[in-house]
Formats: sequence, C-alpha cells, structure tokens
Amino acid sequence: MKKAENIIVGISIGDLNGIGSEVILKTFEDTRMLELCTPVIFANVKILSFIKKNLNSEAVLHGIDRIDQLIVGKINVLNVWKEGVDINFGQNDDAVGAYAVKSFVAATAALKEGLVDVLVTAPINKYNIQSEDFKFPGHTDYLDQELEGNALMFMVQDNLRVGLLTDHVPVADVAKHLNEKLIIQKIETINKSLKQDFNITKPKIAVLGLNPHAGDNGVIGNEEENIIKPTIKKLFEKGIFAFGPYSADGFFGSGQYEKYDAVIASYHDQGLIPFKTLSFGGGVNYTAGLNKIRTSPDHGTAYDIAGKGVADFNSFKEAVYLAIDIYHSRNEYTELVKNPLKTKEKQL
Repeated sequence: MKKAENIIVGISIGDLNGIGSEVILKTFEDTRMLELCTPVIFANVKILSFIKKNLNSEAVLHGIDRIDQLIVGKINVLNVWKEGVDINFGQNDDAVGAYAVKSFVAATAALKEGLVDVLVTAPINKYNIQSEDFKFPGHTDYLDQELEGNALMFMVQDNLRVGLLTDHVPVADVAKHLNEKLIIQKIETINKSLKQDFNITKPKIAVLGLNPHAGDNGVIGNEEENIIKPTIKKLFEKGIFAFGPYSADGFFGSGQYEKYDAVIASYHDQGLIPFKTLSFGGGVNYTAGLNKIRTSPDHGTAYDIAGKGVADFNSFKEAVYLAIDIYHSRNEYTELVKNPLKTKEKQL
C-alpha cells in the first residue's frame, strides 16, 4: 500500500542508446530518493539490468509485469515488452526509437489512468521516434493531445522560470505565429501554473519582445507595437500582471529577470540559450498547462558520452524533485480553492 507522502513516479526510458538509463540509475542509487517516491520505469528489466551491469551501477531493480505488483520503496521496472533489444551506445537506431515510444506511450497511459502520480521522461531522439503510428515532434506534442489542457514548455531552475510563445517553430516563421490569441493563452497558462504549481499568489510575468531592442518603437519591426503591447495591456486589465515587452539581450545580462516570477520568450533560442547558460546543467523542462504533471531533464540523449558512466544526472534528479514538489503544491492549491476560508481560519 502506498504511503501518503511517497508518490509514484512513472519514468519513460527514453533512447536506450543514450544517457537516459544512466541518469535514471544514478538518481535512484541514492536510497534516500526512495523515501520520497517510488519509481516505476517503463521498459524491460533484463535490458535495464544489462545496462546497469555495463555501468557498474549498484541500483537494485525489481521487475514487475503489472503496475499493481509494484513495491513501495523499490526501483520498479515494468516490463512493457518481453523481447531483447540490441543496445549500441551512441548510435542512432530506429528500432531503439520504437522502444522509446513504447515506453513513453505506456507511461502516459498509466498517468492518464492515475496509476502513477507524475511522469518524468528520459531524453529521446526526435528523429528515430517517427513512424506511421507516432508522428509527433516530441513528448510535449503527444501529451498535449492525450491530456486535458494546453501544453506549454516551461523551463525551471529554482526561481528562474522561462516559458515560450512558440517552441519548435523555424525562426523564419515565428512572426507569423504571433497573435493576440496565442499570447493570451500562453500567458494565462503561465499565470495559472505559477499559482497552482509554485504557490505564487500574485505572479509577475515579464514578456520579451520579438525584435532586437524590442522593436525600438517600430524602427526594427512592428510586432511589439501592433501585437505584443496591446495584448499585454488587455491581460493587465484582466488582472494578470504581465509586463513588457523587454529587449531580450539586456534583460538577462542586467539580472532584470530576478524581479519576475516568470519570463516568456517569443521563440525557442531566445529563451533557452540564456536559461541553459544560467541554470548550469540543473534545469528542468516542465510541461505546464495540463491536468497531469510531467517533467524531464533539460538535455538530450548525449550520444557522445553514452555508456561511459560519465553523464551528469543532476538535471534528471531535479526533474524528479520538481515533479514531486508540483504534485504537493497542486494538492494544496486544490484544497485552498475548495475552501478559500481555510487560510483565514488558521489565522484566527
């Protein structure tokens, strides 16, 4: 039986030829992690045992065939498939990509059904997961289809939180995607997440401009004047504390981001380059806006170091911590919303 404080963390295995298995094993070798949560790795125990031996890992694995067989406080490996898989660390392999998809789809189904409390995904290769049955650029797009809500990529490291108006969109097409509806949806999603997932009562959100110097009043582009500024004004009138648009280069360099609870960038590199520079390898990719919780490390498969035992597992461990923290925060928020007098009653 599950302890109230020990939540079930579903883990998709990611690309078996990458560093995903290594960072998972390294995270849970520390038995103190098993006091916080019970991992269920969606894979195959024989394959993971082979990788464990290759890495000289001391993690103790418990193979199960059904999720109701899990043991609290153990590293459970749910056998999603039975057959063997050829592991060639560092190689891009379509067959291995298919197993990454099997693991992820099974873990997502368990998340939807409430069989696991949260989901943490190990890195995949976006190229070798593509097939007739799975035509998604990555984890987030599939989760957006399968779960309730509107998914938003939210990069988190302590008090640094960066969201994106557009994520996997070519730079040449970013301006075409920016419109009032999109900006309102994304900022409302971030505002709600900051309240329910991070316990911030009155979030302050900084919005970056699209163009250099935030357009210089229309001299270097008009998206700020015609789209971003009027939308921010509308949001402010609705009670959402959004500010900007700010010039992206000086915003991070001057430390201005520290004054806000979240920053929303116009496109992928505008937000992720400063985030990864400032987070020092400890950042987490959180999919905000959905009815279920999913996190992942902020790195990829790292084929160049796969199988060598040298991968830094800090980002994956932080992804587990963040998933647990958000799970507890959401439960507290739900209770407070159900009974808004609760806080006042405690003070009387």
